[in-house]
Amino acid sequence: MTHPKEERTLIILKPDAIQRGLVGDVVSRFERKGLKIIGMKMVELQDVLLEAHYEHIKDKPFFEGIKNFMKASPVVVMVLSGIEAVAATRLIVGPTKGFEAAAGTIRGDFSLSMQSNIVHASDSVDNGIKEVARFFSENELFAYKRNDFNFINAEEVF
Repeated sequence: MTHPKEERTLIILKPDAIQRGLVGDVVSRFERKGLKIIGMKMVELQDVLLEAHYEHIKDKPFFEGIKNFMKASPVVVMVLSGIEAVAATRLIVGPTKGFEAAAGTIRGDFSLSMQSNIVHASDSVDNGIKEVARFFSENELFAYKRNDFNFINAEEVF
């Protein structure tokens, strides 16, 4: 990270985003906001990783359906960095239930579902740290300063 207030957050573009050809649309929303992509890759999720990621619900009766959904196709995982990155991404993504999400959010524009809701975003700074470490090694992440950083974060640098 290049600024002391920068945070990292994990984003997963879920199978529905991949199958519907929405990767570019979703990624561009984060970039236009001013967040930095510091890591990105396409992966096939395996049971062990899904059970760790969804530890908080793995004993629920609906977990098997979520696990099968997340394994239905490859996903794109990425790490975004920026000042208040976690809060910014949660705002861009919208509420979990797509049918409750406001127009203009990713879920509000592309989802009507709770499960097929296009994207996962870390829900706290602490979870962002844990989730990034779960999906990426440090050598897969890149530190750099966006050329437009001073204009996106003016109160932080001027």
